[in-house]
Amino acid sequence: MAERILHAPGITPETEAFVAAAREGRFLLPQCEDCGRTHWYPRAVCPHCWSTRMTWRPASGRGTVYSHSTLLRVDAPYTLAYVTLAEGPTMLTNLVGAAPEAWHIGMAVQLRFQAAEDGTPVPVFAPA
Repeated sequence: MAERILHAPGITPETEAFVAAAREGRFLLPQCEDCGRTHWYPRAVCPHCWSTRMTWRPASGRGTVYSHSTLLRVDAPYTLAYVTLAEGPTMLTNLVGAAPEAWHIGMAVQLRFQAAEDGTPVPVFAPA
């Protein structure tokens, strides 16, 4: 079976701190300084209270599979999922390191970084 090559996510002003930390193997999440809530995807404005005061905080990389779907009719089958992070946000990501039939809702997963086609680290999740 062919290995799936991840597309480069692109770097924007909102994501450059995340990518820089990921290159060092660190997982950071944006947290609003006004309402205190953590969110994903990185953005300049808090989706909860509309504040522009964000801080990057270290995250555990632990999560739980909320939902998943495996694409089998492609050259390199892969599993997409929504993973709810221990810190609260839910992110769309790829699941790696297990057969498609092994994944289940509620499964504990742990973050890994996988290099995209241009070498940019992309967060994916494997069984914990």
